[in-house]
Amino acid sequence: MRAVDLIVKKRDGVELTPDEIRFFVQGFTRGDIPDYQVAAWAMAVLLRGMTAGETHALTLALADSGERLDLTGVVPVAVDKHSTGGVGDKTTLVVEPIVAACGVPVGKMSGRGLGFSGGTLDKMEAIPGFRVDLTTQQFLAQLRTVGLVLSGQTAELAPADGKLYALRDVTGTVPSIPLIASSVMSKKIASGAQAIVLDVKVGVGAFMPTVPEASKLARRMVEIGRLAGRNVVALISDMNQPLGHAVGNALEVREALDTLAGGGPPDFREHCLHVAAHMLVLAGHAPGLRAARASAEEALDGGTAREKFRALVAAQGGDPAVIDDPSRLPKAPVIEMVRCGKGGYLAEADARLIGMTAVALGAGRARKGDPIDPSVGIVVHAKVGDRLRADAPLYTLHASDPEKLRAARQQVAPAFKLTSRAVQPLPLFYRTVR
Repeated sequence: MRAVDLIVKKRDGVELTPDEIRFFVQGFTRGDIPDYQVAAWAMAVLLRGMTAGETHALTLALADSGERLDLTGVVPVAVDKHSTGGVGDKTTLVVEPIVAACGVPVGKMSGRGLGFSGGTLDKMEAIPGFRVDLTTQQFLAQLRTVGLVLSGQTAELAPADGKLYALRDVTGTVPSIPLIASSVMSKKIASGAQAIVLDVKVGVGAFMPTVPEASKLARRMVEIGRLAGRNVVALISDMNQPLGHAVGNALEVREALDTLAGGGPPDFREHCLHVAAHMLVLAGHAPGLRAARASAEEALDGGTAREKFRALVAAQGGDPAVIDDPSRLPKAPVIEMVRCGKGGYLAEADARLIGMTAVALGAGRARKGDPIDPSVGIVVHAKVGDRLRADAPLYTLHASDPEKLRAARQQVAPAFKLTSRAVQPLPLFYRTVR
């Protein structure tokens, strides 16, 4: 077999066999197949798609490219969650501590930002000293002792996916349903997850722009999980506007800390409680969503989730003082608040444009390996449907210098649209796929 033949085959819409997919993934993992051929293959997959059989074969090949964790001797049930990426989506920082505080250990391996969406690892690294490069042994030991661990993929865990994940970010192949589904599920299978809640974003700020497309991705991932013997639930959630208010790494950490302290934006708090409740049900902690929701609220409002997050930060070398004093987080030197300028109802807060502006400020990557500025970003002060006065704050820019601030102000301005007519708020969730 030759890599170029498989690229041509997929380019022409021909179904690849499991052996061909395994050959391609193994060659990429070893370094025998170079980045430029994998990029061409990924673009062919984006344009031509993959069958359910191909996607399942790709998932297993990615999972088998390294070691698989066996958590059966560490936790009773290995439960995990994954978001397909969004703008202002810092739910892991709140959901995981809630679930762990309810007595359900959570060991999560997360990724970095893709395109205009933020990455959990980038957010956590805004906390001074926080380490995400844990070994497998450290991951398991912390899961056993702390009950909560949040790290990046180890070099041994689905290494082919780690390489492909980084390549997709800079080759325009992020939105491919088969590549998203196989990437997500290969990590979950390799990391030992037995029960998985998927948060599938939909809207202008998501890789899936419509509910039918998001549902297609959700069904594909749920089916992969079923074939692999996992219990999977997918929640289709809105990403037409940022989740919460903050977009940018340190800004989002600050908002998560506010939520763990009993505050935070109402939409973000509600989203986190809903996802956490589903995780608790899948883990067998509660018989149904109502009881699970009550447990999640108790952990959040009673402060035990906040203390679990503190234990997580301390265990991974971060400065736990940021929990009580978020001002210790990185802060941008140039900050400007922009007001509405006219009264009306907020009809649109384009999450994609806001996310792209945050990337331009330095909160994300334009190229593979670009450094992240943890201090920069945007805080959006209103939600779609809000009635605003002319002098009401609309958004605040956090920039590294005046020139970048001016460029960001010009770039993000079209994201906000006001109207004189009342506008219905956007839903948080659209449907559940089981």
